[in-house]
Amino acid sequence: MAVALDVPLPGLFDYSHDRPVAPGVRVRVMFGRRAMVGMVWAVRDAPGVSADRVRPIDAVLDDLPPMPADWLRLAEFAAHYYHRPLGEVLLPVLPPSLRKPAAYTGARSAGGPVCRADRRPGASRAMRKRKDADAADTSPGAQAAVRQEPGPARDDEDPVLTDAQVNALAGLRDLLAAGTGVALLHGVTGSGKTELYLRLARDVLAAGRQVLLLVPEINLTPQLEQSVRARLGDRLAVIHSRLSEGDRLRAWLRASRGQADILLGTRLALFTPLPHPGLIVVDEEHDASYKQQDGLRYSARDLAVWRGHDLGIPVVLGSATPSLETWRHAQEGDYRLLSLPERAQAQPLPEIRLVDTRRARLEQGFTPQLLDALEDRLTQGGQSLVFINRRGYAPVLRCASCAWVSQCRRCTAHMVLHRLGGRHVLQCHHCGDAMPVPRACPDCGDPDIQPMGRGTQRVEEFLAERFPGARVLRIDADATRLKGSAEALFARAHAGEADILVGTQMVSKGHDFARLGLVGVLNADAMLFSQDFRAPERLFAQLMQVAGRAGRRQGGAQVIVQTDYPEQTVYQALLRHDYARFAAHALEERRDLGLPPFSSQALLTAQAVRVRDALDFLEAARARAGGLPEAAGVRIHDPVPLRIVRVARVERAQLLFESDGRGALHRLLRALLPGLDELARGAVQHWGIEIDPQEI
Repeated sequence: MAVALDVPLPGLFDYSHDRPVAPGVRVRVMFGRRAMVGMVWAVRDAPGVSADRVRPIDAVLDDLPPMPADWLRLAEFAAHYYHRPLGEVLLPVLPPSLRKPAAYTGARSAGGPVCRADRRPGASRAMRKRKDADAADTSPGAQAAVRQEPGPARDDEDPVLTDAQVNALAGLRDLLAAGTGVALLHGVTGSGKTELYLRLARDVLAAGRQVLLLVPEINLTPQLEQSVRARLGDRLAVIHSRLSEGDRLRAWLRASRGQADILLGTRLALFTPLPHPGLIVVDEEHDASYKQQDGLRYSARDLAVWRGHDLGIPVVLGSATPSLETWRHAQEGDYRLLSLPERAQAQPLPEIRLVDTRRARLEQGFTPQLLDALEDRLTQGGQSLVFINRRGYAPVLRCASCAWVSQCRRCTAHMVLHRLGGRHVLQCHHCGDAMPVPRACPDCGDPDIQPMGRGTQRVEEFLAERFPGARVLRIDADATRLKGSAEALFARAHAGEADILVGTQMVSKGHDFARLGLVGVLNADAMLFSQDFRAPERLFAQLMQVAGRAGRRQGGAQVIVQTDYPEQTVYQALLRHDYARFAAHALEERRDLGLPPFSSQALLTAQAVRVRDALDFLEAARARAGGLPEAAGVRIHDPVPLRIVRVARVERAQLLFESDGRGALHRLLRALLPGLDELARGAVQHWGIEIDPQEI
C-alpha cells in the first residue's frame, strides 16, 4: 500500500496489509517510533523498497467511508501546484479528531464499519468526542431534526430587487443553467450581493444540491449565518478554526454526509467533501485572508475556481474591489462580469473627503475637520467609526535624550506599547515576547521615554477624553481574544450601544451598521510606502471597504480620509468610488513592470540562525537553478533578507523566481526542488517554496 503521511518528506510510504485497502481510507501506521494516521493513496503491485523493510499497517480506520474521488483529485492538484508532499495536503485539512492515532483501532466487524476506543491511557478523550459526534449525527431523532426544513422565505417575502440586481441574478441563473463557469459579481458596498447569493443558493437547494459559501474571516460568519438560517433554513454547517474540536468534527460530518445543504466557512471549509455539490460562492474574493500563510500555502479562492471546474459546477466570486487577477480574467472574458453599480436600498454612496494633513494642526493625530465632524455626528445622535489599522497603544517607545527605542530582544522589530488593564506593557507582534515598560531609558537612564505614534487603544483613550459624553467602543484583535467577545462587541455596535467605534480592518467589511454616518480614516498613508507592489491595491480595497460601512440605511454619510498625498491615484479614484479607474491604472503599471497578473511568481525562503547562512543557501540554489535547462524563460532574482530579518531569533531571506509563463516556472521548480535538501544541510534550519506569493 502506498500511504501518504504528514511529514516533510517527498513521496509516499510503503506499508503492507493482508487485504487491499481502498484509496482515501485512513490507516494507523508506525513511522519510525511514532504512531501516525496516514491515508492510503494507491495499491502498488510491488513496493518501492525491499519486502523485508515494508512494515505492516497497524490498523485500518474504517469508521468512515473512503474519501471521495473528487476530494482526492483536489488534494492531488493542490500538492502538484503548490509543490508539497501529498501527505501535507491530505491530512492537515481533516478535523483534528480524524488525525489522532491513539483514538482508533479501526477494526471492522461483519456488521459494518466500527470505531473502537484504544484502551491505552490518554486515548479516550478524542474517541469520546468522536462517539458524541456520531451520536449527534446518526441517531434517528437527530436525523429527523436535521432533515426538518423550517421553510425558506417565499418569493413574495423576499426584498424587492433593483434593476441591476434583477439583471445580475439572471446572469447568475444562466451560469447555473449552463452547469459550469465562473462569474465575478462586482458590486459596490451595500449593493445587495448577499441577497443574490441567497437567491441563487435557494435555486441550488431546490435542485437537491449543496452550496459551499466561503468568507475570508471568522468574524464575518455570525451575521451571514443568521441571514442564511432566516432565509434558507437550518440545514447549515459552519466550519472555521475557532470552533472546538467536537463542533468542527460535527460540522464536517454533516456536510460530508449530505445532512447539511449549505456549508459556510473560511478557507478551511474548501477541503470539506460534499456528496452533492452544486455551487461555490467566494465572498470578498480579493481578501488576502484566503491565502494560507503557513504549511500548505494555498489560495482558497484559486482552488475554489479549480474545484468548481473539476466538479462541473458554477463558481461566483463577489467583491466591491476585485483582485487585479480576477478583474483581468473578467475583462478578458474568462469570467462573466456582472455589475451592481448602485446600492440596493436607494441610498447614495457616502461622500469621500480628503483632508490634507501637511498644513493641518493635529491633535493626537486628528485634524480639526475630523474632530468637528465627530462632534456634529454626536449632536445629531448618529454613529461614527474611526478606522486605524494599527492595534495597541503606540507603535514604539522612544527616549527623549538618546536613540533608544523599544526594540524586541528576539526580532528585528519594535515592541508595541499595549495597555492591559490599568498598566502598560511592551509586546512584540511577531514573536509574542512581552516585557514591562522600563522606568527609565535602558541606555542613558533618562526617565523621559514617550510613546510615538498611536494605535487603537490610544485613539480610544483620546476620544473618551475629548468627548466625555460619548460611548466609545474599540473593536480589534486585542478586544476580541476571548471566545464570543467579537460577537458581543459587534452586537453592541449593531444595537446602537456605541456612539464612536474605533477599529482595525475587523470592522471594515461585511458589517451593516444602521446608524453609521461618518467614517474617519487615520494613518492611511502608511501603506503607500510599502515595498510590496500589491500595497496600493490593498490600500484601495481597504479604504473602499471601510467607506462602505457608512450610510447604508441613511443618507448624508461622509468619509474623511486624512492624508499627506491627496493627489495619489489611490485617493483620486477613491473620491469617485471608481474601482475601474484604479484597476486600469494599476494594471497598466503591472504590465509595464512585468508583474502579476502579467507574470507568475514563486518565492523560495530560508531560515537560519545567521542570515548569512540563509543567503548562502539561496545563492547556491540560484546558481543550481540557473544551470538547469528548465531555467529558460524564468527570471531568477538575487537573494535578499526579508524586511523583518529576524523573528524569534531566526533570521530569514528570500529568492524570487518570475516568469511570463506559468508552465515554465513550474517546470524549473520541479527540476530544482528535489535537490535543495542536500544544499540545505548544515546551517539552514528550514526552507520552503510559496507559489503566487501575496507578500514579498
